[in-house]
Amino acid sequence: MPAIPSHVPEPSRTDPALIRNFCIIAHIDHGKSTLADRMLQLTGVVEQRQMRAQYLDRMDIERERGITIKSQAVRLPWAPTHDKTNTHILNMIDTPGHVDFTYEVSRSLAACEGTVLLVDAAQGIEAQTLANLYLAMENDLKIIPVLNKIDLPAAQPEKFSEELANLIGCDPADVLKVSAKTGLGVEALLDKVVAEVPAPVGVQDAPARAMIFDSVYDSYRGVVTYVRVIDGQLNKRERIRMMSTNATHELLEIGTNSPEMLSADGLGVGEVGYIITGVKDVRQSKVGDTITTLNKGATEALGGYKDPKPMVFSGLYPLDGSDYPELRDALDKLQLNDAALVYEPETSAALGFGFRVGFLGLLHLDVIRERLEREFGLDLIATAPNVVYRVLMEDGTEHTVTNPSEFPEGKISEVYEPVVRATILAPSEFIGSIMELCQTRRGTLLGMDYLSEDRVEIRYTLPLAEIVFDFFDQLKSKTRGYASLDYEPTGELASSLVKVDILLHGDKVDAFSAITHKDAAYAYGVRLVAKLRELIPRQAFEVPIQAAIGSRVIARETIRAIRKDVLAKCYGGDISRKRKLLEKQKEGKKRMKMVGSVEVPQEAFIAVLSSDDSAGSGKGKK
Repeated sequence: MPAIPSHVPEPSRTDPALIRNFCIIAHIDHGKSTLADRMLQLTGVVEQRQMRAQYLDRMDIERERGITIKSQAVRLPWAPTHDKTNTHILNMIDTPGHVDFTYEVSRSLAACEGTVLLVDAAQGIEAQTLANLYLAMENDLKIIPVLNKIDLPAAQPEKFSEELANLIGCDPADVLKVSAKTGLGVEALLDKVVAEVPAPVGVQDAPARAMIFDSVYDSYRGVVTYVRVIDGQLNKRERIRMMSTNATHELLEIGTNSPEMLSADGLGVGEVGYIITGVKDVRQSKVGDTITTLNKGATEALGGYKDPKPMVFSGLYPLDGSDYPELRDALDKLQLNDAALVYEPETSAALGFGFRVGFLGLLHLDVIRERLEREFGLDLIATAPNVVYRVLMEDGTEHTVTNPSEFPEGKISEVYEPVVRATILAPSEFIGSIMELCQTRRGTLLGMDYLSEDRVEIRYTLPLAEIVFDFFDQLKSKTRGYASLDYEPTGELASSLVKVDILLHGDKVDAFSAITHKDAAYAYGVRLVAKLRELIPRQAFEVPIQAAIGSRVIARETIRAIRKDVLAKCYGGDISRKRKLLEKQKEGKKRMKMVGSVEVPQEAFIAVLSSDDSAGSGKGKK
């Protein structure tokens, strides 16, 4: 662990009036992590020789992709320019910017009194900026508007200051202009945080109440739980109680992140830090839970969070069936660090044993799959992502369908699918093409607002199933990359949905089944049977590939048989001899067709199910 600079003050019971808790929120790629780097340098908690870009992003994938996946909390000492005698303690949380990780942002906001709203001075407000701003407003946080990247030649600080001021309801002159890359204006921002973010309010003598806002698994020390103390104080070696589960633990270690772990004797009102109890299961440190002391503890818990609900489901299968136990262990370990990951075992006649895994969105799916392949050395097939449907039968029974193979047979009364409220921000010249795309994806226009003369915000209700395929890629290509997308679930709607089965030689291949809208079923069936005809090698007998809805076939392709030329030895002679040889061959083919089975090569599954066609949108930055 890097050495802590000697001038960082030892954590102690800090006067709550000197504490400021804030987080940085922004759209993806607007410079949150770079701004956090400059703050770490300015406050001196990281020495110059230890500094590296994206200091708080610990995962390889985060550093390679330039995105933040996990929120990171850090304690910064800062003496404001106007009052050098009082060193304030700033607890700063760097949050993710991608729509899939909104739950990380909401947890961080609950632990803060203020937030820095960061906007790229070259790109302006984008969809996720709005979503995060509304989250901050719901939490009644003090919002400090900041324009970043003002050193770029393409920056338009005046234009976007006006836009930001109109959105928040402040004066354009109040919008701070900084360059996180060069450090310009960052000192003024820290001073403004001290001046404008309210100090935490809590009762020092009340029973201890602390809120869990994150937890991670450390292979040496067990679960590390990040907490924000609201009332009272937590001390080392005392026994604590989790209020939702009533589980009791001993506080083995307590301290702060500066940005490495620094142990202390305890944490007081308003302080943000970590606790270690020796627990090995992250599920016992539920995010949003309230911690209190076992003796003379609090009776009323703090308002918590809702558990994140998986939005997209995909089947993960090992290429080699013998890797199944390794995949199970790997998912167990990943779940320790990611409470939003849910999975259950499933089997497929075509792909063998695997898991049905629930994700928050496509980027979440992409990141988890890459971590499984990279950190655990697994080769995986991921089935096309799909959403959760609720099917009502005519006899009154109800089915929850997370996998097309679970879609019930028989008389169906209604099928309900999840819908989302999508917000698209784009230059106004692309309104026509965006509306056309949303219309083809069964969207309903909710409204449209001009943020400025040339930027428009369009709101649509869209089925989630239409977004999890290539919607984002299509949106980017139709707007030359200028559009940004954000969405939030708003419930479910009844739709005309059917299950399309793919039959190979008369047998259903469950891995290729899909639930699709009745109007799009024919196109899906035609596209898939044509693709399979190219991918499946020819057999010694003719193989029909059919797409069917129930018992009705809607598309068909035929893989022609490999035939031996039985007439090659016939030179002239009577036609009846040739016919006899052909009839004999025909009988043999018929017998072979009755007993033959079609082997689908692994490459065909990978090509048809690979997320490159369907989930590619997860790789883009929304």
